[in-house]
Amino acid sequence: MGINTERDIEANMQIGPTDQGMVRIFIEASGVEIPMDFDPEEAEEIADELRAAAQAARAVK
Repeated sequence: MGINTERDIEANMQIGPTDQGMVRIFIEASGVEIPMDFDPEEAEEIADELRAAAQAARAVK
């Protein structure tokens, strides 16, 4: 199992601030809920990683 392994799973993702000053990524799939909280600096690091991955994915095509 890895990042290149395809799966046929539907999931919903929500991203937003919490009332505690954190950034939450909330994933719900097949009755499972996964809330992940990050401080704002961690969230910005994740955003940078997403941008870098998107840029790398564009280079593949």
